[in-house]
Formats: sequence, C-alpha cells, structure tokens
Amino acid sequence: MSAPSQPQTPETGAGLSIGQVAERTGLSVHTLRFYEREGILAGPVRRDAGGRRIYTEDDVDWLTVCMVLRASGMPVPTIREYAQLVRQGNGNEKERLALLRRHQQRVAEQMRALTECQDLINYKVGVYEDILGQ
Repeated sequence: MSAPSQPQTPETGAGLSIGQVAERTGLSVHTLRFYEREGILAGPVRRDAGGRRIYTEDDVDWLTVCMVLRASGMPVPTIREYAQLVRQGNGNEKERLALLRRHQQRVAEQMRALTECQDLINYKVGVYEDILGQ
C-alpha cells in the first residue's frame, strides 16, 4: 500500500467520484455502494454539496485491501468485522491479528487442497498425453 495521501475534502473539490474509483479499482459502482452499505469501508464516504460521493486516495487504498481479502475468500461479514476494528482505532490490534491469522490458516488449507487437485489433474493430463503420444 502506498503512503497516506494528503487529506482531500469535498469542500476543496478534491477527491474522486464513484465512477473514478470504479475505474481505478475495477469494482462496479453497484459494488462500491454495496460495500458502503455493508460497512466495509474504513471510514464514512464524504459527500459534496450535491450529495455525490467523494472518495480519497486512502479510500482507494482501503478498497484495494478489501479486494485482496475478498479474492482470497474472506467472507463479507469478516471483512466488515475487520473494518469495524480498524474504524475503532488503536487498541484492538490483537483482535485484528487473530482475525487475519484465522483467515491466513483458511487460505493455507485451501492452497493445500488446490495443490492436491492440481497434482491429480497433472497426472491425468500425463496419462492422456501418453495415450495420444504427445
């Protein structure tokens, strides 16, 4: 993750629109709104005078973390729990670490299972290549 960016506020006109964030992250506008409703963002999304969402670089960095956690199979409720701990600030690092260690263990187990699957598939591919003389 990059270093924290300069604070951006709707009052200064700085920041990113929901469309810009969608383009930068690859998440759909619908998903960004869903993440906001589900409490997955580390902080509240600011709004401009017209009620449009204004995101910061820190929001994009946080969304990147969430995308990696989600891609690794972390359920949305667990990401929400992690986000709640982050929003609470310092003092709950043990809880954050425990949550991430549990997920780390699940990912390691999934990787072992996938390696076993890949080994079997590789074996079967070899069998058919031998039969076909490839």
